Amino acid sequence: MPQPGGLRGVKSNRSQIVLFSILTLILTVVTVWGGRTWVRNAETLVFAVGEANGPEARFAARLAAVLKNNSSRLRLKIVPNSDNGRAVAQLDRKEANLAILRTDAKIPSRARSVAILEHDLLLLFSPAGKKIKTVTELKKKKIAVVADSENSVALIRNMLELSDPPEAAARVQMAPLGLAFDKLFGSGFGAVVEVVHASRAVKDRNYEQRAKRGAFTLNAVDAAKAITRKHPALSEETVTTGMLSASPTLPEEDIETIGLQWLLVAHSSLSTTTVSDLARIIYENKAELAIDGGFASKIEPAATDKDAFIVAHPGAAEYINDETKSFVERYSDLMYVALAALGIIGSLFATLYSKVTRIAPEKASELATAILDIGERIEFAKSLDQLDELQDELEKILRGVVIGLRDGTISSDGLDTFKLGYEFVRDEISMRRDHLKRHPPAADDKVVAVKTAQSA
Repeated sequence: MPQPGGLRGVKSNRSQIVLFSILTLILTVVTVWGGRTWVRNAETLVFAVGEANGPEARFAARLAAVLKNNSSRLRLKIVPNSDNGRAVAQLDRKEANLAILRTDAKIPSRARSVAILEHDLLLLFSPAGKKIKTVTELKKKKIAVVADSENSVALIRNMLELSDPPEAAARVQMAPLGLAFDKLFGSGFGAVVEVVHASRAVKDRNYEQRAKRGAFTLNAVDAAKAITRKHPALSEETVTTGMLSASPTLPEEDIETIGLQWLLVAHSSLSTTTVSDLARIIYENKAELAIDGGFASKIEPAATDKDAFIVAHPGAAEYINDETKSFVERYSDLMYVALAALGIIGSLFATLYSKVTRIAPEKASELATAILDIGERIEFAKSLDQLDELQDELEKILRGVVIGLRDGTISSDGLDTFKLGYEFVRDEISMRRDHLKRHPPAADDKVVAVKTAQSA
């Protein structure tokens, strides 16, 4: 006799559950991997720089090469401008993602620092034997500014508060290109302020040659702390012993001065992940990023203090302050996505299983038909062996119902009806068995045969 539908469905339902569980895990892994790949797809950042051959442009080119060599997902599109001020303006207009600025520039409100690339030192020189002891004394002198741009002239005028009246501002002038200090002093300048990259100053041999001739005196800026407090764009700097010349030693002892910082900045709209990846590449490949002339030779972490002049980008701060994340912290976003995907895919398969592919539980009352079929065959059983076969079928159906109720392939609906039918057929079998025991088929045949003979 064929098995009831509920019993046939037990194995099928179990197979489906196993299959859907495996598919859920596979699709979850594929979804997470695909999402991670999508997130990590190449992202192109626009890097606005000044002149095409300037230090900012060359640094950007080095960074682009380092990103490529490290198989980073980040790529750079370098956009040169006529000057660095225009590059910073591009960042302010959201036309660029990255730029390099000096802290005395006009700072875009959405600029966030990623790294300190360079320090500029303000070196104060006076004629040999004529020290400048105070800033007040410096204000009274005609000052020549040796720098790469007019911006430094404006910086000195602002620092010394010489913007008004006009004749006072005229005392601070850009020095003619290439003119020696002694000639500047000879032409009426009482002081020379050189604004120079710290990395370049260390390598410049001109200081040693000038020191041997005794052509100047290097002075400290006595009010460095007060000036930097008043002008947050400036920073306190130290010119260490022998930094400019080892023989003769220049300076002969550490002197305090002021300076500026060159910062790599990112627009605040850049994602934390993007800037964190960028910061990691920069800090782990400092040597490859230094350019000829010394610019960016000692890259430093951006200031992450809340009161920093330019606030660090959250992505840079995250990398700088917490390089050793735990496994859970490092992959928390990925784990969250995986759990979400697992829940969604699992729900979809559970719905598909329960509504479409699952073999529905069979009602216990529906199995009463199979029992009654056995009952109809009882009267045709001519031997105890045939009754035993019917008894086995009945018990098999009972076992199937018990297993089905446990596995959920058979519902308890109509269980009382099934029980009544089972007990009825069981009793019928028992009664038929007693009858066959009292009236064996063989004895009945002999009686029929004798009666037939007597009649003949």
